[in-house]
Amino acid sequence: MTSLSVNLNKVALVRNTRHLGIPSVTRAATLCLRAGAAGITVHPRPDERHIRATDVRDLAALLQAWPEREFNVEGNPFHNLMDCAGDLMQRQLPLHQLTFVPDSEGQFTSDHGWAFPSDAERLQALIAQAHAWGLRVSLFMDADASAMAAARAVGADRIELYTEPYAAAWGTSEQQTQLARFAAAAQAALDVGLAVNAGHDLNRDNLSEFIRQVPGVAEVSIGHALIADALELGYGSTVADYLRCIAEGLSCRT
Repeated sequence: MTSLSVNLNKVALVRNTRHLGIPSVTRAATLCLRAGAAGITVHPRPDERHIRATDVRDLAALLQAWPEREFNVEGNPFHNLMDCAGDLMQRQLPLHQLTFVPDSEGQFTSDHGWAFPSDAERLQALIAQAHAWGLRVSLFMDADASAMAAARAVGADRIELYTEPYAAAWGTSEQQTQLARFAAAAQAALDVGLAVNAGHDLNRDNLSEFIRQVPGVAEVSIGHALIADALELGYGSTVADYLRCIAEGLSCRT
């Protein structure tokens, strides 16, 4: 099965344009969870342009009432991610997965994965710290099959495939080439014992085909497109349709 984790960064981005507390990040999470989302994802950046440290705590507190769902916090472990995780651990609040992303502090959006062997040594100690807290670690990675053994060697439990190149190729002559590249990377990850997540620019058009052709995708984390759809359809209907896309992809696997 492939789980859907809803990234709520864009809800917080809209809220932060005023001082009224709306739209509510916790209300959005509640509606998505009620509709069947398996988890919630946030990416708190150091400048708090969208998700704030208080949002991370509030969402973790909310998830206490949803023990079967997961909380994934992503970000650069050399910036504020480990502080956020440590705060939740100290408060004994739910946290299940840390996704390490190699963003710069002012980066517009995530656009590349970790590089090996150059990033290996500095990641190892932070992965060990996350494991000491009892947390799963996923590394944000480009679709490079040759890098998966190195990701496993530093202690990662999962990788998250950076799917923007696939999304950009959707509907073009490069679509199948990109799908083959992602399928090979996913299989390489599975072969060395890593589970596979995926995210970035997946949407209702391209999601089913990705799930159909890329093996073993355990989780997709979707934010921008899903929240944009929710502006028109509402959270409940949008989550239901993304779940339909996942189910359709799984039912048609080659």
